[in-house]
Amino acid sequence: MLSHMINLHNVTKTYPPNTVAIKNVSFEVKPGEFVSIVGQSGTGKSTVMKLLIAEELATEGQVKIGGWDITRIRSAAVPALRRQIGVVFQDLKLLPSMTAYENVAFALQVVGAPSQRISEVVPQVLKIVGLEDKTDRYPIQLSGGEAQRVVIARALVHRPKLFLADEPTGNLDTLNTREIIDILTKINSFGTTVVLVTHNREVVNQLRRRVIAMDHGEIISDQENGKYTL
Repeated sequence: MLSHMINLHNVTKTYPPNTVAIKNVSFEVKPGEFVSIVGQSGTGKSTVMKLLIAEELATEGQVKIGGWDITRIRSAAVPALRRQIGVVFQDLKLLPSMTAYENVAFALQVVGAPSQRISEVVPQVLKIVGLEDKTDRYPIQLSGGEAQRVVIARALVHRPKLFLADEPTGNLDTLNTREIIDILTKINSFGTTVVLVTHNREVVNQLRRRVIAMDHGEIISDQENGKYTL
């Protein structure tokens, strides 16, 4: 059993010529935890997310995912890493010419999954997000909340042990926001580690889970059952 799903140790990320995005950031996330990373825009939250999926590499320090040191990961190894991580960004677009079912299936097709596996997995993940009756709808026929649920379903197809959500409710109203958070809680209840990046105070306070607060590229607090009071 892994002792930590995520381990960041003294991580600094600097962009040329001398913009420090995050500085000496250290934290660990245990398997099965639900952690929110909070702060205003520009505090380094999204930089942390990019390091976790190896979209960016650390300037200094060490980044480990599931016991795998990805601090200096080779670009050829990045796809294998990302298949183990479910990722939802606010702007992860759906393909407009494909139905909800086809959008989710496409994530399996691109890695060469057999059709039998696709026909098993796609209905399962669409049911998890409550869209089993919308499988034939195109993105334009879906509400914003429903479209985001398709994105979440697509991120679940590889049965990831780690699920990262960067501002998944940023464009949604209160009701849809609550539905998305309920789905993330449900995913966590399966034993999946969930990391949520958000600046939504209400969401974090309702969750009553661990909260890591960032400001000016540094961690300023890390609390169990935390509240976001900034």
